[in-house]
Amino acid sequence: MKSIVDVCAPAKINLFLHIVGRRTDGYHLLESVFTLIDWCDTLHFDVRSDGAISREDLTQPLPVDDLVVRAARALQHASGTSLGAHIGIAKQIPSQAGLGGGSSDAASTLLALNRLWKLNLRLDQLQAIGVQLGADVPFFLGGHNAWVRGIGEQIEPLDLPPARFLVVKPHQGLATERIFSHPQLKRDTQAAILSRFVADVFGFGQNDLQPVARQLCPEIDLALDWLSQQGLSGRMTGSGSAVFARVLPGFEASDPPRSMLSRLRNTLPVHPLHGWAG
Repeated sequence: MKSIVDVCAPAKINLFLHIVGRRTDGYHLLESVFTLIDWCDTLHFDVRSDGAISREDLTQPLPVDDLVVRAARALQHASGTSLGAHIGIAKQIPSQAGLGGGSSDAASTLLALNRLWKLNLRLDQLQAIGVQLGADVPFFLGGHNAWVRGIGEQIEPLDLPPARFLVVKPHQGLATERIFSHPQLKRDTQAAILSRFVADVFGFGQNDLQPVARQLCPEIDLALDWLSQQGLSGRMTGSGSAVFARVLPGFEASDPPRSMLSRLRNTLPVHPLHGWAG
């Protein structure tokens, strides 16, 4: 095998996101439910025998040392392989949105190169590499919708009912570190109870990052207002700036303002690459 093409890297939505504390090293402790949606980046991989890692941006320019390149290099280092790869990325998931696009790309890179380079690393070995790249990477490697705790490393798979969401991304993005370093961020939400979430899957809890994010990015309020005009109650996903609302079959939205990107997206029961690692 010399190539693997059309590798999917799906986005995620946080149905809720609570900050329940902070570790002595500064990392925040969270509770959240992550659900995969069918908004995907597409990656293509070709083996290089010279050990180099190269990247081709097929839709939009990405940072030189992005998570895909870092993931490939981390897998090289951990496995000791002499092989390299040329990676093409067709980016569709917007950045600085809270949709996990970069982390998902990194996870799909680890899964695809583990297969392409014939490394046969187990899932737990890939997750040990992934957690060093970003807190969301182990979730995407796990392949299931999940209850997530700690700093993102405690993952409990969940079976969630299928749903459809209207996802809206304002033009303005928002860097995660700006929110987590903000003095007004709420960091003491009471620990959630799984049974209460199950009783109200799509209405449970809140996103503790949203009040601070709205201060830093006023366009979030515009997106939430537009959802309200559609008769929907919206909530921010992750650290934003994207917001979402569940919709019922037959729902049709009016055109959003030109400054916003909107997509109707369905949840996925499992990751498209589920089972690619042992």
